[in-house]
Amino acid sequence: MERLDLPPRIISALRKARISSMHQVICMSAADLERSTKLSITDVQLLQQVVSAVIPRPPMQSALEMYQDCLSGGRRVSVGCPVLDKVLKGGLLCHGITEITGESASGKTQLCLQLCLSVQLPKVRGGLEGGALYISTEDVFPSKRLHQLIPNFLQALPTQVAAQLKLGDNIFIEHASDVDELKDIIYTRLPILLSQRKVQLVVIDSVTALFRVEFGLGEMSYRGKVLRSFGAQLHKLSHDYQVAVVCVNQVSDVVNGSNTDRLHKVIPALGLAWSSMVTVRLMLSRTEEYVHSTTRIADKQTLAPGKVVKRLLSVVFAPHLPSKSWPFVVQEDGVHGIQEES
Repeated sequence: MERLDLPPRIISALRKARISSMHQVICMSAADLERSTKLSITDVQLLQQVVSAVIPRPPMQSALEMYQDCLSGGRRVSVGCPVLDKVLKGGLLCHGITEITGESASGKTQLCLQLCLSVQLPKVRGGLEGGALYISTEDVFPSKRLHQLIPNFLQALPTQVAAQLKLGDNIFIEHASDVDELKDIIYTRLPILLSQRKVQLVVIDSVTALFRVEFGLGEMSYRGKVLRSFGAQLHKLSHDYQVAVVCVNQVSDVVNGSNTDRLHKVIPALGLAWSSMVTVRLMLSRTEEYVHSTTRIADKQTLAPGKVVKRLLSVVFAPHLPSKSWPFVVQEDGVHGIQEES
């Protein structure tokens, strides 16, 4: 409460009344606050206004406004592959939260790294001419893989465009080892970075790791409240600064049948509390199939050497996309959608 822009007399009155959180203030009526703190009604109204202003909440948007925004094209960021951009109708939205979920080694981090490069492209090439913030919560940032992607990414661009880009200098990296560190980044440091217009993409890889570890089975209700508050802050930042927000999510196994005959299925982790905050959910998965050198892939109209595992990008839900799946591959030079047979 001391961080709030309030007169010292109000802070002192709250401390004496043992009111230490904004949640307590919001849940109390003006009359209760006035009686508990001995403050005047004017001071109570000021307190409620200040607390209401700083509590994150998703910006309201009607179904018609969302539909019209999608029809007009809206603001998008390319995923770095024309084939997948076409599937996603221009790329990822720059409002709300886009979740990329899937099993381990399905290509989630690969796609996020490619997004960090494509967001820096000129607007005419699908970028937003801005940097990216990559928040890692599990492993160290995959800098080696990023530096492997950069020269291949630049090679596909016109020489004049490639010469003007300093792709490795515009990716800001943060590491959060617990929920408190993640909150500090999202609530304090990220708004400062966004206000300077240096970042047009925020990636959290992954949102699942910390919330799975720090909350026990008896704390699911509290975890849900923290997740909703966290999601509301991301929505607010995306709305205020028109930036793309991408959250990587893990999956949980759903097992049906007996121990001898079980059918395995995966669903995104963190339950309904988090799902209600997601605007677009994309699921990545590996298949048992391989793409051979006779299959035409990517946007370069070249043939893939050797065998590459075929993967699927599935639209689980989105306000502007039909539910469908599309094959893609991960190669040394990045993520590429497989073109349809003509």
